[in-house]
Amino acid sequence: MLHALHIENLAIIDRLEVAFEAGFNALTGETGAGKSILIDALNLALGERADTSLIRTGAARLRVNAIFELPNDPDLHAHLAELGVEPEDGLLYLSREVQTSGRSIARINGQPAPTSALKAVGDRLIDLHGQHEHQSLLKPSSHLEFLDRWLGEPALRLREQVRQTVSALRQTERDLQELTAREREREQMLDLYRFQVDEIRAANLQAGEDEQLETEARRLTHAEKLIALAGNAYDALLGEQGAYDQTAAATRCLTEIARIDLSVAPWGELLEGALAQLEEVARNLRAYAESIEYDPARLEEVIERQELLKRLKRKYGDTIDAVLQYADEAAAKLHALETQTERRAELEAEQARLQAEAHALCEQLSALRREGAQRFADAVQAALRTLAMERAQFVVEARPKPMDTTGADSVEFLFSANPGEPPRPLNKIASGGEMSRVMLALKTVLADAAPVPTLVFDEIDAGIGGRTAHAVGEQIAQLARHCQILCITHLPQIACRAGRHLLIEKHTDGAATRVSVQPLTGEARVQEIARMLAGTPTETALQHARELLHGTATK
Repeated sequence: MLHALHIENLAIIDRLEVAFEAGFNALTGETGAGKSILIDALNLALGERADTSLIRTGAARLRVNAIFELPNDPDLHAHLAELGVEPEDGLLYLSREVQTSGRSIARINGQPAPTSALKAVGDRLIDLHGQHEHQSLLKPSSHLEFLDRWLGEPALRLREQVRQTVSALRQTERDLQELTAREREREQMLDLYRFQVDEIRAANLQAGEDEQLETEARRLTHAEKLIALAGNAYDALLGEQGAYDQTAAATRCLTEIARIDLSVAPWGELLEGALAQLEEVARNLRAYAESIEYDPARLEEVIERQELLKRLKRKYGDTIDAVLQYADEAAAKLHALETQTERRAELEAEQARLQAEAHALCEQLSALRREGAQRFADAVQAALRTLAMERAQFVVEARPKPMDTTGADSVEFLFSANPGEPPRPLNKIASGGEMSRVMLALKTVLADAAPVPTLVFDEIDAGIGGRTAHAVGEQIAQLARHCQILCITHLPQIACRAGRHLLIEKHTDGAATRVSVQPLTGEARVQEIARMLAGTPTETALQHARELLHGTATK
């Protein structure tokens, strides 16, 4: 239940704390005293849209804090756990701050949270009914929601299954449509990727090939020069009077010297090593010269191959490795496109499966709704009888409709207030007073099936009075035995039924306007009920007020 509401700088409220109790809480006061501002504050705490125009003139920000005693709701506790929220001594704090800059800050138990989280939590704590909800009752699109909520967990579970299945079906249908729409583009891309992959694969590229070709091209281009240079180098080493012969002569001399002076022996060893190296270099030069041949045909082949590699690198990558990687990627895309035929078959099979599953679920849900529609209508009609509408008829008309995420049913409430008049749509016949009682009857029936800890009624008594007001007051009092009720009312017949009566007053000192909320008991409450009865608390009004409060007035 709602334990307390703390408000700072909201409209004409500078600072206000309001405590509530279990059962029936009535909020009364003169028109314009600020009763609707409390609803605005509660809406902010529950995650509704913030409006900077609500900030009190001269203030930098407004703050609202709603304190709830947590109900025994496993789903709510699980949701709070997902948000990382730990209740404090069984209490839950929903707070909202709105700054003049437009920035809005939401918190749950002091932890920052998105406003959507406030709303998700608040929806499990409070059902707030204001005049705007009369308008929702006039829309047949909302009637299915009422019926499904009353049917409870079986219908809500089936409805969620229908939503998931139909959503998956619609996505599959969109995927198929996209596949069909892209058929021409697919053929174009198939041709492109096939050409690219074939072109690269046909080239039979090898990593590092471009460098090898560059070396071979230089050798073929300068073959004659390379052969001549290699021959000259060979002759310089092993030719007559070449480096080898000269070194050999020097070696012999050192050998003779070493026989006399052993200190030069290492030099001879060095020259012997040099002789071996000279001989090896000369041998390599001869082999190198023999390996080179002037081959114009091969040179042309190499140049053509180089041009091919350059062309491929211009189109597909800066290096051979990049070109090969592009080929792999194009081949993967080609495979994906080539397997789209299989994908179409998979999607069509999935579409058929989801259609069958969705139709089966919709049939189950429709059967549940058809079976429950009359019971729901009977329950609402019984509630209407307690609201001084003994002869009213309430009908739930269910018709088939094309399948969507809510199922395959269209539901509309029909109503007749008087005998002899056929039930017709609510927006055709219901007056404001009748609409208030129909809504209260629906809330009463839904409270039994899908209880919410706190119900808030903002002037649900519009358009009623007299005996009907007594009946509405009695019905709200009965409802308050099962949940907490906050009711803003102008009718004494309703306010007198409350277990806690709060008076909302506006005070002006010439410089500022403030709002106060005072709990009424004893004679102060008699005075307020008398004011509601007659405007001025005359002795007659005071006596009538006492009779209402003590239950002696005619009901």
